[in-house]
Amino acid sequence: MNRPQQQFDDLIAADERIEPRDWMPEGYRRTLIRQMAQHAHSEIIGMQPEANWITRAPSLRRKAILIAKVQDEAGHGLYLYAAAETLGVRREDLLDALHTGRQRYSSIFNYPTLTWADVGAIGWLVDGAAIVNQVPICRSSYGPYARAMVRICKEESFHQRQGFELLHTLAHGTPEQHAMAQDAVDRWWWPSLMMFGPPDAESTHGEQSMAWKIKRHSNDELRQRFVDMTVPQASALGLSLPDPSLRFEAGHWVYGEIDWDEFAQVLAGNGPCNRQRLEHRRAAHDDGAWVREAADAYAAKHEAAA
Repeated sequence: MNRPQQQFDDLIAADERIEPRDWMPEGYRRTLIRQMAQHAHSEIIGMQPEANWITRAPSLRRKAILIAKVQDEAGHGLYLYAAAETLGVRREDLLDALHTGRQRYSSIFNYPTLTWADVGAIGWLVDGAAIVNQVPICRSSYGPYARAMVRICKEESFHQRQGFELLHTLAHGTPEQHAMAQDAVDRWWWPSLMMFGPPDAESTHGEQSMAWKIKRHSNDELRQRFVDMTVPQASALGLSLPDPSLRFEAGHWVYGEIDWDEFAQVLAGNGPCNRQRLEHRRAAHDDGAWVREAADAYAAKHEAAA
């Protein structure tokens, strides 16, 4: 074994961080770029479903909360793109891969937000799933990724509490509000479970990512952790989860069969909002071209003056 590989393996074994200037296997670098890019894309695309409700929020307080949350998601995307750039990839290339469909984002953001209660369901379920998935990444073996996740997870935790509070208000409001909250939970529960990725037996990257300590737990382990956390919260909300197979056994909540065919269809671009999400993202990128051009001209002017 060559010396750089041995040094890399020793750092991983010692549970220490790999930094941008350290030698790393090309497979490790590619895996990190793929995972961080997908994560960054998800944060940016994930702004759309909720931003759709900013102008229709039922109060000024709710509007301010939602604006702040959407702004946070934009920041998360920027942190992650910046972390990916430490591996030598250009942000422009990552965005081009998103816009042309060569890189993916989380399947969850291809579902529509039909009512105001969906904003609460996304906060409680989607951000709740994100927390379970992302908190272990704060201990990722790659330093820039781990450090970016510390702030992201703090903000996602706040988002999850906001979603819970919103749903709690609706669930304890009028019968119509309770029904709206229940409908939102019914529609978002199963897609939230899909967020953790395919079953471990079908995962193509999970085992190697855990060996490199990029991620710390398998898809199924994280999914079970999320279910165990969320079932008691649903009871506190006074809402039910749309799973007749849900039962408590041997210290865990056992859940029903996930429709993996639906998951595959959404990933393949056939979800309810796939085309809409990408078209909106591409249009926003094109509309902002003048800002990027102005920033580049400003930087070039000051570099020349220096």
